[in-house]
Amino acid sequence: MTARTSPLKRSPLSSNAAEPYTPDLFVPAHADLVAGVDEAGRGPLAGPVVAAAVMLHPGQRIEGLADSKTLTARRREQLAERIRAESLCFCIAEASVEEIDRLNILQATLLAMQRAVQGLRLRPTQIWVDGKQAPRVEQAVRCIVKGDALEPAISAASILAKVHRDAWCLQLHERHPAYGFDAHKGYGTEQHLDAMRRLGPLAEHRRSFAPLRDWLGAAR
Repeated sequence: MTARTSPLKRSPLSSNAAEPYTPDLFVPAHADLVAGVDEAGRGPLAGPVVAAAVMLHPGQRIEGLADSKTLTARRREQLAERIRAESLCFCIAEASVEEIDRLNILQATLLAMQRAVQGLRLRPTQIWVDGKQAPRVEQAVRCIVKGDALEPAISAASILAKVHRDAWCLQLHERHPAYGFDAHKGYGTEQHLDAMRRLGPLAEHRRSFAPLRDWLGAAR
């Protein structure tokens, strides 16, 4: 993976205790194992785009799963703890700022999704992805518009990805408090744009995104 530009690790974070695609003795052999996949961080002006893949246990229900955007930060954290503890397995992966600027945000998002799926400890039989675009994976893929509000596995992935990226923003805020990443989470608010004008861009800012792309072009 590419060079690090954020305070979080680039390697996938997962529940893996063994090599990927190992059997699980607690899951029936005939079970149809679905992995829900979603992302966080496509729109912000800074930082990696994060994707999560989650395989929920077919026989266990986690109450309260929903689109992460509709939940409070505290509720997301509570649900993320349950997802990490009770899911069959999960994996969180990133595509870096450099990859976003080199590939474009869509391709970088699909790359992060691919990494998340490939990092799962178990082999899913199906991949359910929020939205209309699917990553390149070996399994059958089902794209579901607003899937993060409709399918629990995708909701779980949405929550893990959002919690992970928000944690990244808080770490960046500790290093550069004047930019206000604790509040805007990297989005192009007036507070964020004003800080960029006054202080200049950070290494974590996406050079391919407006307005930074336009500012840099005008300076040449």
